[in-house]
Formats: sequence, C-alpha cells, structure tokens
Amino acid sequence: MADKQDITLCEVQRQVDEWIKTYGVRYFSELTNLAILTEEVGELARLMARIYGDQSFKKSDLDKNMADEMADILWVLVCLANQTGVDLTEAFQKNMAKKMVRDAERHISNEKLK
Repeated sequence: MADKQDITLCEVQRQVDEWIKTYGVRYFSELTNLAILTEEVGELARLMARIYGDQSFKKSDLDKNMADEMADILWVLVCLANQTGVDLTEAFQKNMAKKMVRDAERHISNEKLK
C-alpha cells in the first residue's frame, strides 16, 4: 500500500479534472452529476443504516465500504465544483469563517450536547 500523503483541495480538483479530460471524455452535465451525487449519498446512507442503524445487511451490501462510498461522494462533488467554477479551497475557508461567527456559542450552549 502506498504511503498516505496530504493533498490539498486544489490538487484534488486538478486531479479530477485531469482524469476527466484524459479518461472520462468530458464531464457529465451538471444535472446528471447532481443526480449521481444524490445516488452516491444514498449508497452511503444505506451502508450507514446497516452498520450503525437497525437494518440488517443484504448479500449485495457485504462488498460495500464506507470509505469508498465517501470518496465517491467527494469525486462527484469535485466534478460539480470544477464544472461550475467553484474553488473548493476558497469556498471551504469562507464557510469555516461563517461558522466561526454564526456558531461561536450555539453548540457550546446547547444543553442537548452536554
């Protein structure tokens, strides 16, 4: 197994774009990718319901892997970001800054979380 290495969101976006242009021919349409993203989230939800919830595994679920399902979600999300011009690094940094202000006291003072 290769050594684990840190990778930036910018590099993830670059690698996905390179793969699409080399092997994928072109990006699917934005609406198709949104539908695929929803499908991939559903696959993760199905697996989570079996691992952490009350549902039992079916034979077709046994070869599923939570990390792989999460990576599938990330892949499609990155495709959507690339094709709509979203810089995920910038978007994530802005989102974190928003949360730092908006939620500075929200969760700390939530009695349900104590």
